[in-house]
Amino acid sequence: MSREQREPNDKLGAVLALAGISNAGLARRVNDLGAQRGLTLRYDKTSVARWVSKGMVPQGAAPHLIAAAIGAKLGRPVPLHEIGLADADPAPEVGLAFPRDIGEAVKSATELYRLDLAGRRAGGGGIWQSLAGSFAVSAYATPASRWLITPADPSVERLVGAPLRVGSAPRTAGPAAEPADGADAAVRVGHSDVAKLREAAEDARRWDSKYGGGDWRSSMVPECLRVDAAPLLLGSYSDEVGRALFGATAELTRLAGWMAFDTGQQEAAQRYYIQALRLARAAADVPLGGYVLASMSLQATYRGFADEGVDLAQAALERNRGLATARTMSFFRLIEARAHAKAGDAAAAGQALKAAEGWLERSREGDCDPSWLGFYSYDRFAADAAECYRDLKAPRQVRRFTEQALSRPTEEYVRSHGLRLIVSAVAELESGNLDAACAAGTRAVEVAGRISSARTTEYVRDLLHRLEPYGDEPRVMELRERARPLLAAPA
Repeated sequence: MSREQREPNDKLGAVLALAGISNAGLARRVNDLGAQRGLTLRYDKTSVARWVSKGMVPQGAAPHLIAAAIGAKLGRPVPLHEIGLADADPAPEVGLAFPRDIGEAVKSATELYRLDLAGRRAGGGGIWQSLAGSFAVSAYATPASRWLITPADPSVERLVGAPLRVGSAPRTAGPAAEPADGADAAVRVGHSDVAKLREAAEDARRWDSKYGGGDWRSSMVPECLRVDAAPLLLGSYSDEVGRALFGATAELTRLAGWMAFDTGQQEAAQRYYIQALRLARAAADVPLGGYVLASMSLQATYRGFADEGVDLAQAALERNRGLATARTMSFFRLIEARAHAKAGDAAAAGQALKAAEGWLERSREGDCDPSWLGFYSYDRFAADAAECYRDLKAPRQVRRFTEQALSRPTEEYVRSHGLRLIVSAVAELESGNLDAACAAGTRAVEVAGRISSARTTEYVRDLLHRLEPYGDEPRVMELRERARPLLAAPA
């Protein structure tokens, strides 16, 4: 359905001409983006003609899908006002800013936290469904460059004159509580408040690895940010406590982004990552900022922007030379290798992998590695190296590294184990071992059925696509049947 306007939408017509998109082409792109979010849309060239010539405004998520479709063609974000649809159902461009001022940075982050809950309360995916498909890798350019130029704020002390109250403990499970009466009063923040946020982040990391980003325990992270972290950011604290507070909140915000990424909510993940990087800058925590940039790099690479993925990983490396531990530098080089491999640059990927392995060998038990890097060991290096060689179509190397990656216990890192099995299945298939490919695929489907991870499901889908030439084989038919409930489950 559409709403009537009085005048033609010349802005939309002009931007369509600039992008070189026909009416039929825009309708097709909007329908496709809607389908990615489970929406059944049937727009055609006549629909687009009405939007332009008669100024009709489509309702629901459509205006944001239109902006996303045009933005993808232009290679940059397209705000609604640029295409004459700013009066459509609002979806604020919240979370995309990387303010220079620390006060504005706090405002930007806390607005994002509040928006997430409001979106999910509205039902049907809320604000993130309205923003379907609006990921734009160009939105990372300003945050990355500003962080590189100035990776730390000079001071984050915040002294609020309002009556002070004591901060409350973060909740990481169960229904979110509403802010108590007097929540507008400032909170005096202490190290104990920060410790509770860090504990929440540690719990969330374990849940995410074991159950996937879509598990209900993992989904409590946005609630923790809104109910617990936001009042603390708006509270009163010294520079020392403030740095620690921003660091803990940056960890939680990056986790929220990672979980959104794992569940296919790319637009939400992008906003969380940008705010996490800004908070890491306020914390003066350069390694943590590098970790956020590495997460951005993985997302960009996963979305098909491998060159930008290289840039983001190298930004993480550049600022951390001489600062980060050997294990941390190894991880950053590994993420760089992932992007090079996706871009098809075997030489650069091999060089980065060699450097990552060298840094890892130099790491020692007594090093002061950050707590958020606890997942990273040689088996994780081997798993990512296997994915690099999968992208480079080198099955022998994939098999070698996958065997090493699968040699460790899997109770804690269930999702990672499932992904490794799928990579192993692809390598076996490319080596001509259909039986082994189906066996690994079957085990992967069993693991995928125990977690909530859209990314794992996509890996399974890719494996089945690769098996299509062998579709009449009983083993392949059985695997496809086993995977049917997983692929049919709602995203």
